[in-house]
Amino acid sequence: MKSAWPCAIAATALAVPSFAAARPVALEARLADYGGSGAYVAIYVTDAKGAHQATLWVAGTKSKYWRHLRDWYKASGGRAKVDGVSGASVGAGQTLRATVEIADALLDAGYEIHVDTAVEDMAENPSEVVVPLTTGDGSKAVAGKGYVASFRYTL
Repeated sequence: MKSAWPCAIAATALAVPSFAAARPVALEARLADYGGSGAYVAIYVTDAKGAHQATLWVAGTKSKYWRHLRDWYKASGGRAKVDGVSGASVGAGQTLRATVEIADALLDAGYEIHVDTAVEDMAENPSEVVVPLTTGDGSKAVAGKGYVASFRYTL
């Protein structure tokens, strides 16, 4: 996979448009060895009501398939814009790693990180992982309900 740094820099513009203070956040999604094609993965932030706040990363560059990342696509109003925060799909057994910047105002304020996944000719997993965006225990890996063997973030 190509270096995530150019995309991570672009992600900063999406994750912190109206907040002055932000911090780098490392995202890590390790996929299970599910035996299929590469997975499309959307990692995004919602508020306490489930409204889309920011897209942090999308793995899978063919936008025509993004509708299969159902919760992300719906939360973004079907107008999902990633503006450079995307990379290749992630293969079975591989790990997606990305570093983005998240506004400090989103931490410990009821926001959540969601991970949606989909694989061609296999199941779609909307909101496969949902974890609170906190300064506390984001580094503890959690298992997904589908293709994600573990997900964690570190501040």
